[in-house]
Amino acid sequence: MHTEQATATENGHVMVVDDDALFLESVSTNLADAGYRINAFPHGALAIDYLSMRRDADLLLLDWKMPGISGIEVMQRLRAQHIDIPIIFLTVLNDQIYEEAGLLGGAVDFVEKSRSFAILRRRIELILGGEKKRPHAQGDEPRPGDLLTLRYDSRRALWKDVPLDLTLTEFNIVAYMVEQRTRDVSYREIYDIVHGEGFMAGDGEIGFRTNVRAFIKRIRQKFRDADPEFSHIRNYPGFGYRWRDGDEQ
Repeated sequence: MHTEQATATENGHVMVVDDDALFLESVSTNLADAGYRINAFPHGALAIDYLSMRRDADLLLLDWKMPGISGIEVMQRLRAQHIDIPIIFLTVLNDQIYEEAGLLGGAVDFVEKSRSFAILRRRIELILGGEKKRPHAQGDEPRPGDLLTLRYDSRRALWKDVPLDLTLTEFNIVAYMVEQRTRDVSYREIYDIVHGEGFMAGDGEIGFRTNVRAFIKRIRQKFRDADPEFSHIRNYPGFGYRWRDGDEQ
C-alpha cells in the first residue's frame, strides 16, 4: 500500500520510502505543500514494484535502514534493472564507510533525518534543478575534434557518440570541469556542485574529499565502459581534478 499526493503546481515528482510512519507522513506532507507530487511507500519492495512499471518519478528519498529490504539493497535492485533514478538516502548514521558505499552505488546525496525540512528541500532543489547550469552553455554539439557531447537541454552526455548513463549530479560535475578545462578544479568546487555552496561536510575537508573521489571514480568508470582508453579526467592530489583535452600534454 502506498499513498500519493499531488498539488496544482508541481516542482517535480518525488518518491519517499521509510518504514517510520510518522516521519513518512511528515516529509510527504511538507513536500506536497512545497509543490511536489509525492508517492509515499512504507517499505522498499513497493517502491521497486512501482518503478518497475512506471518510471515517471524524478527523485527517490530512501531510508537507509529498514527491516526486510534495506535502502542499499533497494538501490542495488533498481540499478540491476537499469533504473537510474537519483537517490537521496535518509539516515541517522554518520559512518563515512556507509556514505561512500552509497555514493559509489549510485546515490547522489545523504541527509540526516535530524536536519530541518528546509535543508532537505534545498538539497532536492539542487538535484532536480541542476544547480550549476551555465547560461552560456546552450548548445548540444561538440567543438571540432571533441569526443564529448553535452546536451544541456536534457542533461545527457555522449562520448564518441555513445550515450553515457550519467546521473544529473554526475552530468553537472563533468560539465563544470569541461567548462573550466583551462584550469584545475578544486575538491571544494566539485563538492559544492553536489551539496550547494558553503555546505559543511560531516568530516570537514577529509569528508568532502572522500565524497568527491567517490563521484569521480564512478564517473570515470562510466566513461571507461564506453571507452576503455578514457583518461581525460586527471587528478591533482591534494587539490582536485582537471579535464584534459585530447591534445593536452
